[in-house]
Parts: sequence; structure tokens; C-alpha cells
Amino acid sequence: MLMALGQFIFGIETLAYQELKRSNTWRHPSSSRIGARPARQFVGVGDDTITLSGWVAPELVGKYTSVAELRSMGDSGQAFALVSGTGEVFGQYVIESLSETGTLHHADGTPRRIAFDLQLARADDNAGGSKVTVNEQGQYVAPTMAPGEE
Repeated sequence: MLMALGQFIFGIETLAYQELKRSNTWRHPSSSRIGARPARQFVGVGDDTITLSGWVAPELVGKYTSVAELRSMGDSGQAFALVSGTGEVFGQYVIESLSETGTLHHADGTPRRIAFDLQLARADDNAGGSKVTVNEQGQYVAPTMAPGEE
């Protein structure tokens, strides 16, 4: 598993991305000052976006229905937990956009390959970045506290 968005698993069998781009912004509005540069003040974090890019070619890897499943998830308007294959919890993300490009078409018009770009945007205020422990069966393991911690 490369990553999970809600119940959708990114991987060789479904949809493997080749590139992950993450962009973070921080808000520093400015106030004009006479004879000086504008004053800036940090007022909080801004957008946190992730773009996953790759391709699917059912003759080799993945399946076309995976793209349709992501489109359906986007249609729902819901936020989904984004978790990496290493267990890092990124937070709750919404699907902002999904673009696809079909190439190498069969005689009936079905593409042999679909390139995709999936744009996700952070929708929660939690810090994220915490680790999740998963056992060999793929089940969540609750963290244990060291003696004296409460």
C-alpha cells in the first residue's frame, strides 16, 4: 500500500501514483506603513495541498474503475483521512479536482492508458503527522503508554 484516502487504497492493484507533491502556505498579511516596508504579522497556517500524479494501464497495472471510484468520492463532498503506507496520518482531505488523460486507444475508443492528477486539500485543523502502528494483518494497534505516563 502506498497510501489510503478513506477506504480507497493506492497501490499497484488499484491506482499507483508516480509523484506526490505537497504544498504548504502560511498567512502573513501586511499593513502599509509610511516610509517603510509593509509590516507583516503571522496569523496562522494556510492551505495544505497534495497532488498525486501517475497513470493506470489495466494491461499492466491498476484498473480503470479506480479513477471512477475517486470521482465518486469527490462527488460526495466528504473529507477523508489520508494515511501513508508507513502509517503517517496527514489529516482529513477533500478531493478538489481529478483530471485524466486517455491515450493509446483501442479501436472501440477505450484508452490503453490513463494519466491522472488528483488534487487534495486539507480540511481539518488538527496537527496531523502522527504515526499509526499496523500489525502484520493490517490491523490498527493502539499506542501503549510508558510507565508513569497518563
